[in-house]
This record gives sequence, C-alpha cells and structure tokens, in this order.
Amino acid sequence: MTWLDLPADTLFGIDNLPYGVFSTADDPQRRRLGVAIGTWVLDAGAAARAVGSPDPLLEAPSLDPLLAAGRPAWTRVREALTRWLSDPAFRTVVEPCLVPAEGVALHLPFTVGDYVDFYASEHHASNLGRIFRPGSEPLTPNWKHLPIGYHGRSGTVVVSGTPVVRPNGQRKAPTDAAPTFGPSRRLDIEAEVGFVVGAASELGTPVAQEDFAEHVFGVCLVNDWSARDIQAWEYVPLGPFLGKSFATSVSPWIVPLDALPAARVAPPTRDVEPLPYLDDRDAKQPWGLDLAMEVRVNGSLISRPPFAGMYWTAAQQLAHMTVNGASVRPGDLFASGTVSGPDRGTEGALIELTWNGERPVTLDDGTTRSFLDDGDEVTITATAPGRDGGRIGFGEVTGRILPAR
Repeated sequence: MTWLDLPADTLFGIDNLPYGVFSTADDPQRRRLGVAIGTWVLDAGAAARAVGSPDPLLEAPSLDPLLAAGRPAWTRVREALTRWLSDPAFRTVVEPCLVPAEGVALHLPFTVGDYVDFYASEHHASNLGRIFRPGSEPLTPNWKHLPIGYHGRSGTVVVSGTPVVRPNGQRKAPTDAAPTFGPSRRLDIEAEVGFVVGAASELGTPVAQEDFAEHVFGVCLVNDWSARDIQAWEYVPLGPFLGKSFATSVSPWIVPLDALPAARVAPPTRDVEPLPYLDDRDAKQPWGLDLAMEVRVNGSLISRPPFAGMYWTAAQQLAHMTVNGASVRPGDLFASGTVSGPDRGTEGALIELTWNGERPVTLDDGTTRSFLDDGDEVTITATAPGRDGGRIGFGEVTGRILPAR
C-alpha cells in the first residue's frame, strides 16, 4: 500500500496519516505541517510543492487553516497525501520530503479555541459517586439524561512533553476547621480522548448528531490533570475551576476521523431513553469508538482504560454542547472525560484506582502511589482497529510533574 519500507506492526501506516506540527534542529523557529508515517514525518507543504501541487493549507505553520477549510478540503488533502505515499511514481520527488521522526520537535498543532471537558464514563462517574457519597445512588439524577460537562481554560492546554507545575490553591480536608493554602497534595490524572473541531457552526443553530463528521476534524489523546483536594473544596456549587485549569496536556498527532471507520462501534445499551436530539438508536453507525488505552507512571503500566464502554459518544456531546445555540469554531477542543472500565486496572484516574488513596498502586520499582509525586512522569497511549486487522496509533501524551512555585 506504500512504497516506504514500513515495519509490519507500525501504528502509523498509510491508513492512519495523523497530522501534526514539527520543527527541526537545524531550523528550530520554522514550524511545518507534518504527517506521521512509520518512523518518518512527511513535510506536507514541501511534498505538495515537489509534486507540482502547492497548497496554501499545507504551507501554514499550524493546522488552523486546514481545520477551517471544512470536510471537502479534508477529504481532498487526505486523498492527495495517500496518493503521494502509495503511488511509486511519486517516490523520487516525495522521498526527500521525509524527515526522521526521532529528529523533530513536535508542537501544539492548532490554536485551541474553547475547551470543554465532559464526564461521559458511567464507570468513572459511578466510582466517584461511591467514593464521595457512600450509601447513596452513585449517579446524580441528571447523569443518564444528558452529557455533563464544564468549560475549561483553553490557554493552559499544552502539547505532550510540556512539564506540569504542581498547582497551589486552597484545600480543606473534612477534619480541618478552616482551609489552608499550599501545593496540591492530591495531584491526579484523567486519561481522556479529545475531539478537535474544524468547520464552524452558526451561532443559534445546533449541530445535529448526523452532522458530527462535518464539524469534527480528528481525535487526540488528553490528560486533564486534576488537583483533587483543590477541586473538592471549590466545586460546590458551580463545579470545577482552579483544580482543573492549571494544565491540560494533549498528544501532538491528530488522527483524522477518516482513519477510524474500523474503530467505530455501537455504544453501550442505554437503560434510560434519551431525548430526541441525543437519541442515536436508529443511527446507521453511532459514534462509539473502540480505543484501547494504556496509562503508565514512570514507565509502569497501571491501567488499561477501554474507550468503547463510554456511555455518551462524541457526537452526542457535540449535539448537547450546541443544542442551546452555542456555536463552535475551528480549533475548539472537547474531551470525553475520564475513561474508566468496570474492572480493577481499567480506571483512568488515580482517585479511582487507589480508591481515594486507600489502596495505593505499586510501581515496578517497588514504590507506591496514591496520588502523583514531584518528578513523576505520566504517559497515556492508545491504539484502535485499522484496516485488514491491523491497528493504528495515536502517539502519546506525556507530562512530568515539577514542584510547586
């Protein structure tokens, strides 16, 4: 399928072709649009010029113009890239545009507009309900009627590899008489999947589920870092704020929706009938996705969250996010919320995995963690089914914790 000599088990084959932005050591200030294939990054703008089809969408220093161009342009560009990398007639002119992946620096690939984080895993929401409301119903009464979410801070969305400074803030334990101020003592992760909006919608006009692929360009990995002690004290009555807004890490490669047909699955059976705008039971193919995720702390595998079990799909989230008439624009990012499964070892956050610190996890070096220590490095990866029984990859999102300032 390609004239490149790729390993049989590569996660960046010709059926993936995720987009990113890179620079090289010999020209660090110049950012270029790149496409990952095997162990290479294709300089997309240079390739377009080399084949005699220069494209301003591929010459930009970010994905922003391509995102704004909409579905017809996304299809055209992907078809061209696939043709250049699969037809041997292009090899002579395209091969010099390949850069070894190990020699590039990857950057935040698009300008983040609005950032919304959801709460779409029934297992995650139920676990937190049991932790914080023992003896009560674990889910709040609205949970199965709508995708719960909150607006985050887009300015603190950072690319994988960016260090995360432990946040300061107010925290109050149940036994404390008054709040204290200082570094978070319960710094946590949230393993999530992000969806990058391309084409804008009109203010006042909702985006229906069937129009999801006309507005969403692609998928990335997200770690929505969480200071649980700050969050617990501040969130009543308006929800997450400073316990979430200090950093959100995203993977540098955006996998286009067009790479994911083999990953689409039906979501779990819902036991509460959704309102019509959220009802996907008659959809030809709902937007459940079969992603297999892995979470590592300092190289130790601690969890394998399964994305296929998410109660609310990204199409339902987008429909709900805009049903009041709110518009979306190129570069908007919305995330799934913590991905957790039903079994031990499938939780996407330490607060669940350690049951609020009561049962610490043991790392490969023999040390234990209830929450994150300074110096800890967290890496989240994911793969999904590709064509012909293969798998495609999403790269990784990684961050190392630095001490509070």
